[in-house]
Amino acid sequence: MINLEQMDLILEALPDPAFILSRSGKYVAVFGGRDTRYYHDGTGLIGLYISDVIKPEKANWFLEQIARALESRKLVVEEYELSNRDVKGLDDDGPKDPIWFEGRIQALSFLVDDEEVVLWVASNISERHNLEGKLRELSDTDQLTGLFNRRKLEHDLTLHYESWLRYSIPTSIFMFDLDNLKKINDTKGHHAGDEIIQAVANICRTTIRKADTACRFGGDEFVVALPNTGHEQAMQFAQRLHERIREELRQFSVEGTSVTASIGVTTMLTTDRSYEDTLKRADRALYDAKSLGKDRIVLV
Repeated sequence: MINLEQMDLILEALPDPAFILSRSGKYVAVFGGRDTRYYHDGTGLIGLYISDVIKPEKANWFLEQIARALESRKLVVEEYELSNRDVKGLDDDGPKDPIWFEGRIQALSFLVDDEEVVLWVASNISERHNLEGKLRELSDTDQLTGLFNRRKLEHDLTLHYESWLRYSIPTSIFMFDLDNLKKINDTKGHHAGDEIIQAVANICRTTIRKADTACRFGGDEFVVALPNTGHEQAMQFAQRLHERIREELRQFSVEGTSVTASIGVTTMLTTDRSYEDTLKRADRALYDAKSLGKDRIVLV
């Protein structure tokens, strides 16, 4: 049998910190947190309230999770971040990267000072969270250009289409590919073609807004999604991009042949059954731009 003294030693040896917290947010007890790579000594919190330590918005979130656990009597698991902006008394100029935790909150079957209490175990998951973020970024990114890939585009267009259906927030799309790239590849080699595609990616990055999604759709074909943008503004964006491509890719000209762009532009319509209908219409407009002689914009 384990006696009380031994149980205290076991609790103190826990690598992750375990807090006993009251419904009102009082730190009743703190155990563990012995992995000094991730945690500081939390015993100084005992007797304080979450609102004494954490700024109001985040403190209210903690209290909400405590209430959820007490009312459901089930284990509540939540991931959350804490940074210098959340903790009272810390300089806002401190480390900008937040620390990510997984909180496991369970109601306990006794009272402390006539208040319900929970056990809150906090595990530092920052390394895992950062790794997951990097993996998501890799899965969403085209390796050659650093632009988003088709997978990310389809995800964003799905959300934009839902916004269009629910709130009538328009999203425009322009699809473009590069004219005469094959001749450059045949003359200078595929490394020159890669340089051109990378140059176009840089033009996209410096032309579009933060809310927009620029994607390498495949080969020398690109798609840009412009949320909250109607026909007229989308056309302005396309014209700006078209001119920049024409100007900045002149350096890659071969025997009087320049790399230019053919662009198809469209906006989500009430008749579209999905974002795919919009994308197909942009593709048809691009085909028309090619058929009419390249180096032009077709709006449909």
